[in-house]
Amino acid sequence: RPLGVPAATWLGQGLGWRAAYGLVVDALFGAGLARDLEGDVAALVNRLGQAACPVLAVDVPSGIDGDTGAVRGVVGGMIDDYSKQTGHKFNFTVGPTGMLRDALNSGKPTDLVIVSAPLMAELEKTGKITPGSRLDLGRVGLGIVVRAGAPVPDVSSPAAVKDLLLKAKSIAYTDPKLGATSSTHLLKIAEDFGIKDEVVRKGLLATGGNDAAAKVANGEAEIAVAPISDVHAKDARIAGPLPEAIQLWTVYSAAIPVSSTEPKEARAFVAALTAPAMRERWLKAGWEPQTK
Repeated sequence: RPLGVPAATWLGQGLGWRAAYGLVVDALFGAGLARDLEGDVAALVNRLGQAACPVLAVDVPSGIDGDTGAVRGVVGGMIDDYSKQTGHKFNFTVGPTGMLRDALNSGKPTDLVIVSAPLMAELEKTGKITPGSRLDLGRVGLGIVVRAGAPVPDVSSPAAVKDLLLKAKSIAYTDPKLGATSSTHLLKIAEDFGIKDEVVRKGLLATGGNDAAAKVANGEAEIAVAPISDVHAKDARIAGPLPEAIQLWTVYSAAIPVSSTEPKEARAFVAALTAPAMRERWLKAGWEPQTK
């Protein structure tokens, strides 16, 4: 401001900031980061990936592990390993379905997308996806999260889950306004059980699955409902998956947008992700890999 340069100290809740500024300075975290980002900060870092202008990091981009250089998260770990092996660099954005939809609709060039099958089908209809490039990677289910050391509740049947939702003092889940399928499904289950008002009253809104799990880990919430693959928060544990009768399986697919400037490299990366040697890694991350 002393130099007469228009500046904003916060990106706001809308998407107008993408075109309003010529540069975003990322000074949130740096070389000392060695943990997963959570809460409002995680949401803000995800929004940085939607910028139409350059993002300048003071030392290393926020969300990068200061000790290993790894992008935080399971798929991010696979990206980091592949980057080390090949020398390819990645600008990786992760977020709920609604956030990713907005990012892809922004017009910013994207080399590869990994999104839920419903969103992929939506994108294919718009002509934003290269025909024939889609590949289903696997599916992920929802689970009940409890704090490490807490009694493990019975979640083996719909009746047991209903009882748990009624008895829990607080329930963390992703804010439905972010377009998360997990929270939409949870509220539908609660409505079918006839306890939606109770679940909403006890709800603690999170920015994503791992943020919901973090709220359980730090004692803010008694339980959380989140995609099993999203739960990485320290001291958060999966009590069990939702029973099949009320489970929501989300299939995730990879595809190359027509805006990709490096489609050959994107195909090579997808081939590496789906190689037989990666199967155990997907399983340990809570995924059921696609069987070829």
